[in-house]
Amino acid sequence: MKALMFKTFGGAEVLEYGVVADPVIGPDEILIRMKAIGLNFADIYRRNGNYHLAGYPPYILGYEGAGIVEKTGENVQGVSVGDRIAFADVPYANAELVAVPQEKAIPLPETISFAEAAGVLLQGLTAHYLSRDSYKVKKNDVVLVHAVAGGVGQILVQIINLLGGKVIGLTSSAEKAEVAKDAGATKVFLYKDDWKKEVMEETRGQGVDVVYDSVGSTIEDSFEVTRTGGTVVFYGMSGGDPALIDPRMLMDTSKTLTGGDLWNVLTSRDERVARSNELFRWMEDGKLTVSAPTTFALRDGQEAHRYLESRKSTGKILLIP
Repeated sequence: MKALMFKTFGGAEVLEYGVVADPVIGPDEILIRMKAIGLNFADIYRRNGNYHLAGYPPYILGYEGAGIVEKTGENVQGVSVGDRIAFADVPYANAELVAVPQEKAIPLPETISFAEAAGVLLQGLTAHYLSRDSYKVKKNDVVLVHAVAGGVGQILVQIINLLGGKVIGLTSSAEKAEVAKDAGATKVFLYKDDWKKEVMEETRGQGVDVVYDSVGSTIEDSFEVTRTGGTVVFYGMSGGDPALIDPRMLMDTSKTLTGGDLWNVLTSRDERVARSNELFRWMEDGKLTVSAPTTFALRDGQEAHRYLESRKSTGKILLIP
């Protein structure tokens, strides 16, 4: 099969498109012929050597995608050749064929395209647990979302609105601000401006109920604009490491700091299927929309990685085998 791989850590130039052996599935696995593959910043971090990679080179990136069942293991039940399957947490996805454990295989309704599934699952499931588990968004909550025009941000905005909250967003450009407003953000402020002052003015000096911070380096600023008794949810470090938080500040202000990681939530097939099905139902009902992705052929993986690293994209980037 063909795959996008690399043998040494580094920039996009280390990626190679070539032939590797087909995966051999185990008795509890399904062989999927990929139709769409999600590209994520985690792929960049792994390519750079910032995230741990198991095994030996050549390494194959990718954890998210959708395709058609080509073969099933002897212990697999309830899945047949030709079924449509998606997944959000299976390695080596940057390839024509992927071995998927049945427990991680998510049935894909006919109403959801392969591209939509590959474009929504990782970010959508992240937004789902952030708004349902890390902090349960309630009606009339005022919520500040960092990187609001990104993949998680756009979906998180829509889910917060579905749950009755109001979103204030932060982003880097006027163009991205329009994207966030189209997704449903009530107000969007720019990082280059005095956004803390603007947030406090918007909330009449009270601060927001909760901040979803995926930037990391902004965590102290996030606490400054959080109301007394409010919450900061830390779930990413796209802007650098966060400062250390003094527990005495949390005590003095009755504020809460909590973290979030998707892999601590997707602990069973039931969890994966139930949460994915809720996303799919919202999409079918028109309550959740995913912006059109930017697509690259899998062979053009270097170009796709450079585009993602440029931070010019506002929606999902897909690789198509």
